[in-house]
Amino acid sequence: MTKQSYIALLSGGLDSTVSVAKILGEGEEIKLALFFDYGQQAVRQEFKAAAGIAKYYGIDLKVINLDWLRDITKTALISGDIPDIERGSLDNKEITTNSAKAVWVPNRNGVFINIAAAYAESMGASYIITGFNEEEASTFPDNSVEFIELISKTLTYSTLAHIKVVSPLAKLKKVEIVRLFKTLNIPADSIWSCYRGGEKPCGKCESCMRFNRAMEMAGN
Repeated sequence: MTKQSYIALLSGGLDSTVSVAKILGEGEEIKLALFFDYGQQAVRQEFKAAAGIAKYYGIDLKVINLDWLRDITKTALISGDIPDIERGSLDNKEITTNSAKAVWVPNRNGVFINIAAAYAESMGASYIITGFNEEEASTFPDNSVEFIELISKTLTYSTLAHIKVVSPLAKLKKVEIVRLFKTLNIPADSIWSCYRGGEKPCGKCESCMRFNRAMEMAGN
């Protein structure tokens, strides 16, 4: 059977890492992983994680600098004014919607995917791997199945190769992703799932809270 070829969006976080591991575990080929530097506070830690994962799986990693995106956004991911969230509020739509707005970067996933599509077409890849998931899609519409389907449709017009976007985790909650993480033999300390860029995850931001809750629910 002929292998399918992919370009991966690799942030170094749980979701993108599990997506990459799952695709490789299915015997497919990842031609290149892309890491985006848009001035985010956690860029050093994210890149360290992404580089480690890429090395572990033998994937070439390319850093894409998006200084212009940093310059046009006032997101808390760049300014550092990242909101903390209580664990009990993770399922409160009003609170999580406000948290999502605070860390929103204008058209971030749209930009990432279109850049990846150019690489995919030039390198003969057919698919772009993303780490979008059901839990975060509740407040981030650019993580949703609908977004994946619609942006794939636009790529049938903007690429001659009709590149498609896929997310192996699109219908999974964080706890299900953590369980998958444990079955894929991914190095346990290899990922960075914190919005902040300290020496250790802050344990207070929404990303940390979701990760920690999922780990506990999965029995870790």
